[in-house]
Amino acid sequence: MISTTVPAIAAAAPSDSPAWLAEAVAALEEELVAAHGEAQRERARRGLGQVADFWRAEDGDRETFAAFAREHFAGDQESLDTMFERFETLLEQLDGHMLEILIEFRRQVHLDLGPIRPYDELFAAYNPAAHLGDDLFDNKLAFVVLLNFPLTTLEQRLAEGEQWTRRQWAEARLADRYSKRVPAEVQQALSRAGAEADQYIAEYNVWMHHLVDAEGTRLFPPGLRLLSHWNLCDEIKASYSDPEQGLAKQRTIQRVMEHIVRQTIPAVVIDNPHVDWDPVANTVRPAAVSDSDRPAPEGLEVSDAPEPDRRYATLLSTFRAARLVDPYSPTAPTLIDRRFDENREIPEERVRAMFEQVLSSPLLGEVAALIEERLGRPLEAFDIWYNGFRPRGEYGEQELDRLVAERYPTAAAYEQDMPRLLEELGFTAERARRIAADIVVEPARGSGHAWGAGMRDAKSRLRTRVLQNGMDYKGFNIAVHEMGHNVEQTISLDEIDHTLLQGVPNTAFTEALAFVFQGRDLELLGLSSPDETTRALRVLDDFWGAAEIAAVALVDMEVWRWMYAHPEATPAELKEATLGIARRIWNRYWAPVIGVEDSELLAVYSHMIDSFLYLPDYPIGHFIAHQIEEQVEKAGAVGPEFERMARTGNVAPDLWMKQATGAPVGPEALLAATRRALDRVRGGAS
Repeated sequence: MISTTVPAIAAAAPSDSPAWLAEAVAALEEELVAAHGEAQRERARRGLGQVADFWRAEDGDRETFAAFAREHFAGDQESLDTMFERFETLLEQLDGHMLEILIEFRRQVHLDLGPIRPYDELFAAYNPAAHLGDDLFDNKLAFVVLLNFPLTTLEQRLAEGEQWTRRQWAEARLADRYSKRVPAEVQQALSRAGAEADQYIAEYNVWMHHLVDAEGTRLFPPGLRLLSHWNLCDEIKASYSDPEQGLAKQRTIQRVMEHIVRQTIPAVVIDNPHVDWDPVANTVRPAAVSDSDRPAPEGLEVSDAPEPDRRYATLLSTFRAARLVDPYSPTAPTLIDRRFDENREIPEERVRAMFEQVLSSPLLGEVAALIEERLGRPLEAFDIWYNGFRPRGEYGEQELDRLVAERYPTAAAYEQDMPRLLEELGFTAERARRIAADIVVEPARGSGHAWGAGMRDAKSRLRTRVLQNGMDYKGFNIAVHEMGHNVEQTISLDEIDHTLLQGVPNTAFTEALAFVFQGRDLELLGLSSPDETTRALRVLDDFWGAAEIAAVALVDMEVWRWMYAHPEATPAELKEATLGIARRIWNRYWAPVIGVEDSELLAVYSHMIDSFLYLPDYPIGHFIAHQIEEQVEKAGAVGPEFERMARTGNVAPDLWMKQATGAPVGPEALLAATRRALDRVRGGAS
């Protein structure tokens, strides 16, 4: 059961600094300069100041502070190099082993391994690394880093980072780890709220065969169990290739989504194959025939009673957990600040402007008109998920499902085929085998995800949904996306010069690299060979998808701003606010081009509930993906360019992009390509 409250944790401001600190810092600066030379003055002043910012009375008295500084200040380059190398090596081991424990503790909840017991939920909610911050400050290892390596601001990284060496970037990332002193109980509360939200979303399935109309007609085949929102969106997309029932299916799914966001969905229908639901009348009755081997719960009550705003209670729980960190983050005092200034390293104002640049472009209306022309009907709200530009529109969903299931009856079959898939993407045979050997494929309970390793001798995990009769096309599409994540995670850890620079600048970059793989899923099945027209249509698909998720991201951003402005809100109040924000953003950007007002579909994304302001990474990822795609097209193959880019590591976003593609992050390349693609398609090349 998901709890709707966060345990009461003292969230008062950290303890005041001891009164003697300022005088001690000044005296120690002179002492360290006398011992190590005038050339070390700036380092000594900076390091002592950084330590003083975090030193509390319980860390020791003035003599303890002085003894610590004398013992641990690295006053020459050789000492500093040794210290840096030791920390880099040992922290990799610490991070890696803690991550392996966390992965194992969440194994039963994340993977499709049978029932989840109450104690499995407790294991999943526990974060074995939650206490590490406290421990490393308590034993003063964090203070050693702060004494010797510089904390940097976003402004510094943006202004000076292009001139930094790789070692300077690694030092900055090392110090970043200790830019906050968050108590273990706060970290644990954050982990618990995230795990509970993950579980709530992972089990939010709709049994589609049990959707009926007033006459009892069923549009969907037996056994089709779709996760909200991802699989529901995928089913809308797949239905464009169904000329007979596709439109009816899409309208039905839209009704389902509307009930989910409005919380008018009957609670009994969620992941329940033993009831039939008419989403138009919103009535429930016992299932005429069950299409599941799952036995009906004892004493099952068939009721139209709605889910009691649990969706928004879960979101509030993550918000309240995130707020517990605020007092311990003076330079980024809200999750919003931490997400943009620290995690993304792109200011919120710039991100918002990029999204509005796409959504306000006249290209949106032109592409909408083209879609309406191709469909031969007025657009409807669900057409924000139109995918008829994709080559997959030539293939029926059942045909794709059959092909994929034959090829991948199990997760292990996909794992065995990964070397071939990577070769198809342009990796050499040797590189494909080596990279694939570091990735394990497992059947996901939810839609799927990728989990990179934390140390070089561990493996990355690729999770995707595998049904009883094999992987379906949705699962394959997700698997290819997650494989992109895993390949990036493997290269940017195993083959980078500093493990402190492991990864990419932010989540949007790994999403972008994953999109590059995902966009070639049909080619990996041997079903498409892109020509110029196909490439133009793919660009239009990228643009339409980027615009859709940019609007969703704006909703996510506004909802978090609303929660911070109304920290005592109830789930019902949050629901009304979220729906109002979704309608307002829809009416500003989508209503003029779709022709439908007041839609609330932008609020349906599950990541809004369980991922702590994650959604802006997706549209940024689309922009980056297109920039990467253009570079890949110039190079002629995915593999070599993908490897080159992944080795850049976790530096500033614009620096990464300039080294990868020659230009900073932005939507300009996508907008220019969309104009060219529209001209080509309108010119009769389609």
